[in-house]
Amino acid sequence: MLNLKFDENVCTTCPTGDCLVKCQYMDVDKDTAIEEMLKISRGEDSFVFNDCVTCYGCEEYCKRGNHPFYLITEKREEKGLLTSPRAVTRQWINIGEPQGKYRLGKVKEKLLAFGFMPEFLRWVKGRLFEDVMPSFAFGQEFFCNVVYIHFANTSIIKERLPIIVDNYKKLGVKEVVFIHDECYGAFTHLAPAYGIEVPFKSTHYYEYLYGRLQELKDEIRPLNIKVAYQRPCSSRLSADKHHYLADIMKLIGVDLVEREYQDENALCCGGIFSMCFGYGLADDVQKRNIADMEEHGAEYCVFNCPACQSALGEKIAKRGIKPVHMIDLCRMAIGEK
Repeated sequence: MLNLKFDENVCTTCPTGDCLVKCQYMDVDKDTAIEEMLKISRGEDSFVFNDCVTCYGCEEYCKRGNHPFYLITEKREEKGLLTSPRAVTRQWINIGEPQGKYRLGKVKEKLLAFGFMPEFLRWVKGRLFEDVMPSFAFGQEFFCNVVYIHFANTSIIKERLPIIVDNYKKLGVKEVVFIHDECYGAFTHLAPAYGIEVPFKSTHYYEYLYGRLQELKDEIRPLNIKVAYQRPCSSRLSADKHHYLADIMKLIGVDLVEREYQDENALCCGGIFSMCFGYGLADDVQKRNIADMEEHGAEYCVFNCPACQSALGEKIAKRGIKPVHMIDLCRMAIGEK
């Protein structure tokens, strides 16, 4: 059984309680934050179980590496406090079950990992990826399963993630470029939290894109547009790579507008909220988020996660803001879109 690395002493001596104090969806002071996290660690009841909207934020806010969100999720599951109806949860778990259905490209030591989001098969093309394609893996056999944290199901992740790691290992790859932060976070953040050894280098695709754009910088034509960025919840698991967003925008001549809901203050897309917590919360968060983009003059909204783009893309387009995925934005800068 894989055990989470959570240390009560780290929590007790925390000077800020930022894991809950900074939460966008709860109003908690430092003393209450520490008290509630200790109660959760000891298996006691806490209002946090009802109020947590699974935004991943506390994983980023805790600078001491104590994994508050994973703990909340584990204890929720132990208590049977699922975040959505059991039928919906089971349906999602079945969707991601490894069943031997997958696609492999011409596998080399360096590999692109698409999880099982078909959008990436359409987006990942052209000069940005010519140094690694067609070396790729796609399908449930290579899917990180981290999405089930939203459904209070860490057990399914702990069961499947070691198998997925082994599947990559069997390919003989030395480096995997993950085209989704949730997958990157699975192997660099969640796996270490549970003591799962990952025998290859994991690379976030923002870091990869920045490197490729540097190599193609003579072909870049500044876009001179104002964009807002929709930061996905899973980006909280790769906060150390978030700086590549600004680095890339500067490189391709994009003005990343300063707005209220960005960086650590980012609001979720609301997509998972509608499934787990009802349309009221989703609608409120989306309205505030889109209004914030409008107020700061964004012409485009740049997406990282296809699920975020699906949840918000049509709504922001109706407000005159153009939705675009980060890969397509970079392709625009080198004249491919």
